[in-house]
Amino acid sequence: MKKYLVVGNPIEHSLSPLIHNYWMNKYNLTDSTYEKKKLDKKDLVNIIDQIRNDEIKGVNVTVPFKQEIIPFLDKLDRIAKDTRSVNTICKVNNEVWGYNTDVQGFDKSLKNVNYKNKNIFILGAGGVTSSIIYNFSFAAKKIYITNRTKEKADQLKKADISGKIEVVDWKQKTEPCDLIINTTSVGLKKDENLNLDFKEYENKKDTVFYDLIYNPKETKFLKDAKLRGNKVMNGKMMFLYQAQTAFKIWTGISVKIDDEVIKLLD
Repeated sequence: MKKYLVVGNPIEHSLSPLIHNYWMNKYNLTDSTYEKKKLDKKDLVNIIDQIRNDEIKGVNVTVPFKQEIIPFLDKLDRIAKDTRSVNTICKVNNEVWGYNTDVQGFDKSLKNVNYKNKNIFILGAGGVTSSIIYNFSFAAKKIYITNRTKEKADQLKKADISGKIEVVDWKQKTEPCDLIINTTSVGLKKDENLNLDFKEYENKKDTVFYDLIYNPKETKFLKDAKLRGNKVMNGKMMFLYQAQTAFKIWTGISVKIDDEVIKLLD
């Protein structure tokens, strides 16, 4: 049996097993199964050893391990190397490789959003944030980043080659932005609140508030934005597109994101 996992902490919210097992069933991969596993940081080396020993075929990585996993890997693909963020792992020949499919997933999810020469405001500076910045580096006008621990945001600015990133203090106001993205895990639990004031975006119908969280499908961050009259997006399509790319890396099969798959998450 070929075993696949998604690992993280917390992990209860992940719908990766639902999607990947659906595709495995659809494409008759009857020798494959996909599960989720909650880990502590000390467990990461064991997961990599299991991949190296062919006990596990492939792994998806979610919060908070997208950066922490890197020291245990043999090689990174180009985007994972550039972003220092890994969300997909498998064995290539005798080496354990790390890939970043978040960048492509996020980019595809924004196909109906024009961010060229726009101001972007990113909340959070965790493992996925560098993947989000990667998409905006040269197309956006300005990228603001805020994080409760400012040092993490400062590290992202140090790695910036576009010169467009500005780090602001938590709760500090920026100039008006066109796209505000929550990359934090605040919202996974019911009614969790970022406690940030966005009153200046009242009735701004063209401003998009995007939450990378997809389960629950409407966080308080999005509920509040909807009440203000803003456009809202959750992370459902990003999640599906990054999963699509990961599935192809593991199996060589190009799966379709169709209505049936999308409805699985509703």
